[in-house]
Amino acid sequence: MEYKISIEQYTAALKESRLLGLRCKNCGAVTAPPRMVCRKCAGTDLEICELSGKGKIVTFTSVYVPPANRQGETPYLVIMVELEEGPWLMGNLDALDPRNAGFELIGKRVKLIPRTQNSRDDRSSVPLFILDETTGHG
Repeated sequence: MEYKISIEQYTAALKESRLLGLRCKNCGAVTAPPRMVCRKCAGTDLEICELSGKGKIVTFTSVYVPPANRQGETPYLVIMVELEEGPWLMGNLDALDPRNAGFELIGKRVKLIPRTQNSRDDRSSVPLFILDETTGHG
């Protein structure tokens, strides 16, 4: 079995502010980031789809001690986003001082932005989000 989307394709799309996922032809569930099987039914009949890149924050953490490949970039926010299409996706939140982050972030709407946070390994780009001030709480 092979991946429908390679990590290189997924990362290239992120750098263009496009978020790719896989839609299951059996149950209709969307899987993101792309996996080999559907997150809901474990089916393998998947098709590539482009996601909105919009969702709401379901949880977050402020990182003060980074992993070895992100030295000098602290503090930063890691968020878990429930995408409009259903799956939950981890990313970073930009334009907010992590020292000021509080529980009011839960439920806030976010959207993907064109830049990505990269580790030294350029293949492992992480989605980067900002607060979406055009909408209210989810």
